[in-house]
Amino acid sequence: MRTLIVNIKELLQIRENTIKKVSGVDMKVLPTIKNAYLLIENDNISDFGKMEDLNRITADTIIDAIGKIVLPTWCDSHTHIVYAGNREGEFVDRINGLSYEEIAAKGGGILNSSKKLQQTSEEELYLQSSKRVEEIMVLGTGAVEIKSGYGLTVEAELKMLRVIKKLDENYPIEIKATFLGAHAFPVEFKNNKDQYIDLIVDEMLPKIAEENLAEFIDVFCEDGYFSTQQTDRILTAGEQYGLIPKIHVNQFTILGGVQIGVKHNALSVDHLEVLDRNDIIALKNSHTMPVALPSCSYFLGIPYTPARQLIDAGLPLALATDYNPGSTPSGNMNFVISTACIKMKMTPEEVINATTINSAYAMNLSKTHGSITKGKRANLIITKPIPSYGFLPYAFGSNLIDTVLIDGNKV
Repeated sequence: MRTLIVNIKELLQIRENTIKKVSGVDMKVLPTIKNAYLLIENDNISDFGKMEDLNRITADTIIDAIGKIVLPTWCDSHTHIVYAGNREGEFVDRINGLSYEEIAAKGGGILNSSKKLQQTSEEELYLQSSKRVEEIMVLGTGAVEIKSGYGLTVEAELKMLRVIKKLDENYPIEIKATFLGAHAFPVEFKNNKDQYIDLIVDEMLPKIAEENLAEFIDVFCEDGYFSTQQTDRILTAGEQYGLIPKIHVNQFTILGGVQIGVKHNALSVDHLEVLDRNDIIALKNSHTMPVALPSCSYFLGIPYTPARQLIDAGLPLALATDYNPGSTPSGNMNFVISTACIKMKMTPEEVINATTINSAYAMNLSKTHGSITKGKRANLIITKPIPSYGFLPYAFGSNLIDTVLIDGNKV
């Protein structure tokens, strides 16, 4: 099966050689070809170049992209989209003046979602979550990471991870699973937190490894949740089962969690709404990808990750949605890129790099996703006719996607 896309107004994120990520000033560089073609063979990108260099090629399908821009699909490296029900009641509570922490203290937040999930069957949980996967595919996402963490019991965490595995088996986009049993402390362990950590380490992790249900392990390292010492213990245990560390960190307070992540060679440290000089220094001496979640800041009304501080220090940055029922009920990466430009002062080139090549890195997908490179998966966004790629973040309320291809096939 061969598909040829011709007359592309501009082909974005072309990389002749596979690179893992871009950092610092290089994030402002977005390689493109104007008036381009792209050939897809057997689900992969086979060739691309200028229309004037296109030799006679036979193809099963020809797509005329005149006036349109083509770029890699978004990679969303941080979501919680396997959940039950919703939390719109808490949304109203925040409008009426309650903080995220106050809502959590009265049994809302993560514990609210946990209660609903425990009462929902695996079949129903899959049906609810599959609709969200279909939604984000139409919005241009071609790879997504999904975390557990609303189970908070052995069986419920395993249920979540089995649903994630089933989604991966049934949908063409790449779906990565992260074990986040350390998302919050269940009520019954409120006065004996070490006992819950024992449950994670001694019971959850062995069963997850036995069923091969996750690639990553994550911890919510935050005041009122998991301390740096507890985070260190959980990540160490996860590594013993071959799980790659990630970490929720610096959302509200600076506890030294970034340094814990770097110590464990975490693939990513996510949130980073608050940062200090020590965090920057730690990240500069690491291979860890900082990940910002601007939709979360927008929805909760909290500070945005200081993107300029990170990038100007020579660091890379990825962007993700944080799609979840409590703080970001949206998986729209198009809104993420607009918000990052408007609120975080990132350039259009920086946000496209942050949501393609860098976010692929944050999911261990650098070899197959995130750029227009021969041999990579043919996961592509074809826009509607637009004046330039800067129009993507500019027209934040418009649907500018004409076609999404996953493995060369239309969604």
